[in-house]
Amino acid sequence: MSNRTESYLIGLVGDGVMPSLSPYMHEREGDVQGVRYLYRPIDLHDLDLPATSVGDLLQSAYRMGFNGLNITHPCKQLVLGHLDEIAPDAQRLGAVNTVVIQDGRFIGHNTDFSGFAAALASGLPDAKLDRVVQLGAGGAGSAVAYALLTAGVQTLELVDMDPVRCAERAAELAGFFPDRTVTARTTAELPQLMPAADGLVHCTPVGMAAHPGTPLDMALVEPRHWVADIVYRPIETELVRESRAKGCQVLDGGRMAVGQAADAFRIFTGLEPDAERMRAHFLELIAAEEVAV
Repeated sequence: MSNRTESYLIGLVGDGVMPSLSPYMHEREGDVQGVRYLYRPIDLHDLDLPATSVGDLLQSAYRMGFNGLNITHPCKQLVLGHLDEIAPDAQRLGAVNTVVIQDGRFIGHNTDFSGFAAALASGLPDAKLDRVVQLGAGGAGSAVAYALLTAGVQTLELVDMDPVRCAERAAELAGFFPDRTVTARTTAELPQLMPAADGLVHCTPVGMAAHPGTPLDMALVEPRHWVADIVYRPIETELVRESRAKGCQVLDGGRMAVGQAADAFRIFTGLEPDAERMRAHFLELIAAEEVAV
């Protein structure tokens, strides 16, 4: 008889998480795998709780029998002080988005970086990684940059509107990967950077439904470039659509969303998720949203 946990109770803690697609992806994969899997959003906004209550929520989750929690904005850094153990990559990134509850201990992981790494490997397996330009060095951008360097990018040009944040992030990443070149750049330098780049990665809100447009002058994008976006609402951002029309290989933001969900599912259950099956379900959910709108 298997000693595997027969059911899983998982939560998602963050501000404004009710529209999240994570519950549907996790629960559907649990159904297909034949395990009872319940994934509940715990919305700070709806509960009128401050982000600093994340430690209390962890303790409450433990007392109520939760197996783990996903953690999103604005708690990914705040949760660090409430954990008993943190995976090395999450420790380096200074951010945790997945917490396993085991024997009363809280163990933190970061599947944002591993999710993007998996997305890159599956969606752009032949991408040339000598020199990459990344737009956006915020929280998600940090995880993506770390994933790019882990995947083998030799020279990473970080471009951000905040020069101080960009310089700090570049210096930190260069410290983790001393054999690589990580440089802080400005948007004004893009006309010089793009001709030398193999690929472009986009990690800003531009392209979301509330922030339409493209994050750079599309004349700078050439057919030889590969282009990755992490925005997935809509799944076909202007950047993805126009890059594909130019003949670029593209990676839509849904791949990272699915990659981080699949990795979290594996961490919570010990079961191997089918990432392509989860992606097919994710695309169904996105298509249903777009029809509803």
